[in-house]
Amino acid sequence: MWSERGDGPTMPAGMKLAFSTNAFKQNRVDEAVDEIARIGYGAVEIMADVPHADPRAFGREDRAKLRAQIAERKLAVSNVNAFTLFACGDTYHPTWIEHDPAKRQLRVEHTLAAIELAADIGCRTVSLQPGGPLIGMGLSTDEAADRYAQGLHQVLPLAKKLNITLGIEPEPGLMIQSAEEYVAFKNRYFRDEPAVRMNCDVGHLFCVGEDPAKVIREMADQVVHVHLEDIGDNRVHQHLTPGRGVIDFSSIFAALRDIRYDGWMTVELYPYETSAAGVARRAYEHLGKIH
Repeated sequence: MWSERGDGPTMPAGMKLAFSTNAFKQNRVDEAVDEIARIGYGAVEIMADVPHADPRAFGREDRAKLRAQIAERKLAVSNVNAFTLFACGDTYHPTWIEHDPAKRQLRVEHTLAAIELAADIGCRTVSLQPGGPLIGMGLSTDEAADRYAQGLHQVLPLAKKLNITLGIEPEPGLMIQSAEEYVAFKNRYFRDEPAVRMNCDVGHLFCVGEDPAKVIREMADQVVHVHLEDIGDNRVHQHLTPGRGVIDFSSIFAALRDIRYDGWMTVELYPYETSAAGVARRAYEHLGKIH
């Protein structure tokens, strides 16, 4: 049963904070949306995968119901997260850089479907895996980048037609790990393409030794959406609830204000599926105190 939003802290003026449903993998997507709204978040990021909104199985009626629910809860959709592909693989596979062209095509088709899903539920961004893991592939960086670019060129026309921006998300251990590597890829293949930009995951940048606030200021024109999580002082890629690590969120928020970023900041805590509501509330309360 739906109940009104809780009595948690009010977000500082101008702070557009969202939460990703990918922490709620033990719940249906409608249950996740209700809980995220109840806590007080202004938007929800939708996981374009099982068990939530696998776009190939999440049909027209499902999309209409979800969009109506989101509107009724006075939420927005911050982003459609098309990173994982549990529906036919795992967290990473099939990737954009597989040796088997048929597997690469599965990733392309999934992304095309996620773009349509985003348009149908009123979202303007889709975040993407940055190619995939290179370890054990026997591919050079250039060969992998060529494959990734070829795949993106297949989905770009639909994204542009539907006014969706694709957000490449650098991640430790994958083909594009850092903002620096993202820039090199962007300049080589999509230099003048505004529909290809960066999903700025501050924890990922911190893990690879970059200063997220500095990246935000220097790459203001590339930041299309922001993921937030905390990271320990060992810089290991393990998402922690904000306040449990060493990320300086005040410097990140200051950088976003400086570049006049007006998009959403989505808290992404996917490892916490057994305690999703609790970590979502703790994150909201912690970040609400930071200016």
